[in-house]
Amino acid sequence: MTLRPKTVAILAANPALTSVLTMVLAGDTRLRVRPFESETELFAYMRIAPLDMLVVDFDREGRPAYEMVEAIRLDPRFVSRELPVIALTRSITPPMRHQAISAGIDEVLVKPMSPRHLLQRVQARLINRSVVGLLGSGYRGPERRDRVPMPKPQPNHARRSTDNVVPLFPDRRKPMHPGLEPLA
Repeated sequence: MTLRPKTVAILAANPALTSVLTMVLAGDTRLRVRPFESETELFAYMRIAPLDMLVVDFDREGRPAYEMVEAIRLDPRFVSRELPVIALTRSITPPMRHQAISAGIDEVLVKPMSPRHLLQRVQARLINRSVVGLLGSGYRGPERRDRVPMPKPQPNHARRSTDNVVPLFPDRRKPMHPGLEPLA
């Protein structure tokens, strides 16, 4: 049984970067790389065919990457909305970090970076996604974590401060507990 190649979409800031990233990712025969020149082309493709991953550039013209990813997550017309997203940027600012997390961007890579590093990150994300997809009910990105309110652990002052583990080879040169000397 052969597995179908994973489809990776690339929407970079300029055609030169798009072609370099496409060439490096296409070197992996398990990946089918689809470069796109505009968000409109990407959205048209996503309405008719599934994607396994999206690589998008924050530094491209038009709508910011986090808004585009939010639009993908919320639009029911897309075949695959719950896909891993790797974003590229020249620099990360605290507001950008918050926007990326809330939009569901899984990873942000700072440029300049090696295209081979991007290939490794894409492969790692696809491996993790396939495992989660098999074991769970689907992909769970960072925007879906910690949504269940849990009580914060409170310190219990009556609790012991030491553990209940007996060492296999105890150090008999010093007391094991303050005020207690080892037996001779």
